[in-house]
Amino acid sequence: MTFVSFVLPPVIGYFVVAVLAVTPQTYTLRLALWPAVTLFALRAAVSVDTGLGAPFFVSSMIFIVTRTLDWTLSKEPLARHLRPTKGSQSTIMDALDLATTFRGHGWDWARGVYIPRETRPTHRRGFAFHIILSTGFHVFICGVFHSIILAFCPTGVGTLSGGSIFDETLQFHLRYLRASIISAFAAVSIYAIVQTLYDTCTIVGVIVFGQDPTQWPPAFDAPWRATSLSDLWGRRWHQFFRRIFLIQGGYPLLFLFGRMGFIIGAFLSSGALHYITLVSLNAQLEPWRLLVGFGMMAPGILIERAFKQFTGRRVGGVVGWIWTMAWLLLWGNLIVDACVRAGMYEIFRVSESVVPGQEVVRRLVMNFDAWLHAM
Repeated sequence: MTFVSFVLPPVIGYFVVAVLAVTPQTYTLRLALWPAVTLFALRAAVSVDTGLGAPFFVSSMIFIVTRTLDWTLSKEPLARHLRPTKGSQSTIMDALDLATTFRGHGWDWARGVYIPRETRPTHRRGFAFHIILSTGFHVFICGVFHSIILAFCPTGVGTLSGGSIFDETLQFHLRYLRASIISAFAAVSIYAIVQTLYDTCTIVGVIVFGQDPTQWPPAFDAPWRATSLSDLWGRRWHQFFRRIFLIQGGYPLLFLFGRMGFIIGAFLSSGALHYITLVSLNAQLEPWRLLVGFGMMAPGILIERAFKQFTGRRVGGVVGWIWTMAWLLLWGNLIVDACVRAGMYEIFRVSESVVPGQEVVRRLVMNFDAWLHAM
């Protein structure tokens, strides 16, 4: 009954608005429908207890509110200009694609969104084989690095009560060195989790539903090779939530403060959304860590823009890579610490049977950690 009463109404409303968004002369109807969809989604977010799945459920309800608002504000019907091979125009299929694509690949509203160059096999069988291998590889990476983080933080991190990456028993420089190492491993873990989820969805789309591989372009573009913050957040990191952050924070602050507000608003929106998602796990989580951690990415990008304005050169090369990684570690520590305090690593625990050898990894890390404490 909970599903029928609370979950089904916003989901049905979401797809109805998607159909209307690709149908001409439905602007007024969308305006009338959006408040109801929003109320249904917010009611579900605060009423339904999904346990460890709460972060995903709450964020999905927020996505429904934001995306339907985006579609509602468009006076003209949204146009799809890239369809699969042998595909024909269909209102229902276009609406389904609109509802399930977050980057807007192939849609007019997503012009300017960076889509990484395709390097995987283009024929279906080779593509499917590559995705299956990628899924297995990234599950392994996720399990290994998750084990490393738990070994560094054996107390509290693997539970919903949370913990911290900052060890108060260490001297200041060792404390932040250790926290930065954990944050770097956490970044790899988050990358592997997102890639695994995307690969899984790709397998379902291409193998189960027979979709064209071109409908599933790469999610990342080697983020570890980023030579500036602009390069990382604008191109190399996944762009799935870009539109969400622009609607929630970028465009409102663009109207108030111009281009600077656009950048600041997008990252503050990211911090706020991550906080709302994680606070569903731990109600005692403080918002400032995520707001500051994500928010400080905006000043970093503004510094890069000022550098280009005064020197005529973009931030890049080896020095740019060092600058990017240093800024990410400096403020990323707050983001990872918030995730740890919320108990996020209990959700993504990977079984030893799935990724063997985790005990060996844990022992190596704990020995290194003991060495740090002995210094």
